[in-house]
Order: sequence, then C-alpha cells, then structure tokens
Amino acid sequence: MSTIIPVILSGGSGTRLWPLSRKHYPKQLLNLAGGQYTMLQQTALRVQHLSAPIVVCNEDHRFMVAEQLRALSEQPATIILEPLARNTAPAIALAALAATEQDPEAIIAVFPADHVINNQAVFEQALEKATEAACSGDLLTFGIVPSEAETGYGYIKAQAQNGELSAVEQFVEKPCLQDAEAYVQSGQYFWNSGMFVFKAQAYLDALEALAPTIKSSCQAALAQANSDLDFIRVDKAAFAQCPDLSIDYAVMEHASNVKMVPMDAGWSDVGSWSALWQIADKDSDDNAFIGEVMAIDSSGNLVHSAEKLVAIIGLDNVVVVDTKDALLVCDKSQVQRVKEIVAELKQQSRPEHLLHREVHRPWGCYDAIDSDERYQVKRIKVKPGASLSLQMHHHRSEHWVVVKGTAKVQLGEKTLLLTENQSVYIPIGEKHRLTNPGKIPLELIEVQSGDYLGEDDIVRFEDLYRRD
Repeated sequence: MSTIIPVILSGGSGTRLWPLSRKHYPKQLLNLAGGQYTMLQQTALRVQHLSAPIVVCNEDHRFMVAEQLRALSEQPATIILEPLARNTAPAIALAALAATEQDPEAIIAVFPADHVINNQAVFEQALEKATEAACSGDLLTFGIVPSEAETGYGYIKAQAQNGELSAVEQFVEKPCLQDAEAYVQSGQYFWNSGMFVFKAQAYLDALEALAPTIKSSCQAALAQANSDLDFIRVDKAAFAQCPDLSIDYAVMEHASNVKMVPMDAGWSDVGSWSALWQIADKDSDDNAFIGEVMAIDSSGNLVHSAEKLVAIIGLDNVVVVDTKDALLVCDKSQVQRVKEIVAELKQQSRPEHLLHREVHRPWGCYDAIDSDERYQVKRIKVKPGASLSLQMHHHRSEHWVVVKGTAKVQLGEKTLLLTENQSVYIPIGEKHRLTNPGKIPLELIEVQSGDYLGEDDIVRFEDLYRRD
C-alpha cells in the first residue's frame, strides 16, 4: 500500500482579509473560523489520520508555522521553505520530490492551509475515493457542490452524479453572475477547490511533459537545499528559474488523465470578509460579531474588533474590522476591492500591509505602543526559555523595565537577573541579550532613544534562530 502524505500549502498572503491578514502574518496563521485553532492548525488536524505532513511555506513565516504545528503534536512535519513566491505548481513540485524520497510510490493529498471544511466524515469519504483513483495514475481534484452562483470561484465542468468520480471536461475562470447562475442550474459545474490527490511521481511525470522547467528547477533547488533547524531551505537561485504558474495552468487544464471527486462537506476558502460572514455564527438579525460589539437597528453585518468596543447604529450589510493600527469599513458587496487598499498601501510604502502593530518573532512578540521622532516605546513578551539574539545598536540606547516574570540580561561582560519593577539601561554600542529563564512569560517595557529607531539597526553576534 502506498504511503499517503498530506501536503499543506501555506504560502498565501490573504490580501482580501486585510487588515487582519498581513503579508508577514497572513490568514492561515490566524484563528478566523472560531474555536481554539488557527486555519493552518485546523488543516493539519483534518489530515492527522494520514502520515506526517509536508508543509510548504514562505520563508518569512517559518517560525510561526513550526510553532503552530508543534503545538498540535509531537509528530514531525517536513517544512520546506519557499525563498520567493512562485505559485502552486512549483510548491507542489517541491513537495512531490520530497515525498518520492520517502516512498517512490507515495500518494500526496494537497490542501491549502486556509480552507474551512465543516463535515470531516464527508471530507474523509471523498479523500478515500480520490486516493483509490490516484493509485491508477490519475490526477484527482475535488469539485465543491455549489450552494449558490458564486463569482469569486473558478468552476470545473464534469459529469459527476451522486458523489461519483468523473472525468473533467473543462476548467473555467471566475465567471460573471449570469454565467455562474447558468453553471449552477445545469448541475454539471462545481466550484474549483484547489485541493488535489495524485501519486507524487504521476504529478512529476505530468510536469515533465507539460512544464519541464518547473520540474528541473525544483529538482536543482532541492538538490542544493540546506537543512536549517526544523526547515529545508531550497536554493533560491535555482528555484527562481521556475515559471510563476498555478497547478491548474501548468498541469490540470492540459493533462488527459484528470478526474474529479465531488464533495459537499461545508467547504469555504474564506477568501473574503463576506465569505467569513457566511460561515460565522449570527444573531437573529444576521449579524456576525467577533469581539466586543454593540448594535442598534442593524442587520447583515460583520464586525470584528480586536480590542476595543465597537458600536454600530442603523447599518445593514457592512463589514467593520478594527485592529490596533487600522480600521476597515466597507459595504459587504465591495469586499473583493479590499485588495485595492492593500495595493495602495504598497504603493505608498506604508507598513500596514506588511505587519501588525504587534509583531511576532520566534522568541515571542513586541507591540510598538508609542513613538515620536527620537523615541519609541514597545511592550515586549518573551516565551519561557526563549532568548533574543546577542546584539548591539549603532543609533539607539534602550531602557528596559520588567513588569512580569524574570529577565536574564547579558550586558557587556556582566549578567543581571531582574524581576518585576526592576530596570536596566543599555547604552548605544553595548552588546546585550535578553533571556527568559523562568516558567512564565516575561513582559517588559522598552523605551528606545536615538536618532534612528529602525529595526534594521541591529547587529547580531549570536542567534539561536540563525537569522541574518
């Protein structure tokens, strides 16, 4: 029996879910769908009955991905780092090559990390059908039984009936509303889920025939890869030679052995705020509230508040998303245009499309709570046992005040142990390191002073996480 290896694709940026989803902290790492787990964790749990997963993720997200997977299980996952974005066809090629090293006959089941599936039993039944068919060398995709005429999804035309496997006749781009309504009425069209099952070697053979540069570039990138802590870091120059193509464009639309399994398992790609509203719990007025919200004479709204109370009066079908550094208000019918805001932020070189005010690091996180031209105040949290790099700054001094836990501070040749209400001053140019030696999180307030306060004013001498 061939090994069935889940492949989780975690490289997306989720721009249509701004301001909650940011480039350096995208939607798959967030808890959007409720419960205690992020979307990445929910995806991993969905396939935990299979082999340990191969996860392909953006290099910038590596520590968060590893931490979230470790929180679920001690079962090891192979984490392959993409040095730059090259779409799904190369990402799956990397995973397929890694899978064949584990088992030349391996079957891989490919799932994006940012989907929601509510009916696990139906999902597993569809996966079993796809796996059986993949044994013969076919390339399987899942077609979602459409619940409405949705213009935000691509479609698959197939002759599937009663949940049975069928050949794919056509892949269709996102349609206009009139075409989408005709597709749904015909009963022959399904939403394109972006989930796949096939033998790893069958996919590589298809690449060899249809997109050989992707296969050869990924082979070279993996052949020159380096192991880095929990990660496989592929060669950037070789991987950059891959064309930027989705698996649909590179393989599925052209291969002759593509089959589809229909699935009706409460699926959503949570690709927009309206999609999140659809799957969220709602009150009697069809409002979906996340966080502290008050509403008067309002219906059909989605309101997400990270911290503060949000009150709405007389609003219908509106999205309100409040974070520490940005507020989005838009009509629910216009949510696809959120990416235009993200594009404008990029053009203006504003940081809000990249980072939240609270920035996550492998050792913990920091929140820039106040700043001016020559000072900045941060709230820093360090995990138990974690340590920042041994570093120094050319342009700023720092003052640390411990407000919770215990801090071990290396300052030049001295080592200090600080507890609550104690502080230390770090002069410009002094080597220093902060460690949490305790069993509870360490929290401190950092006041930076100087003529330049950018994050790139860090000279690292030693770093447990091997950052540049």
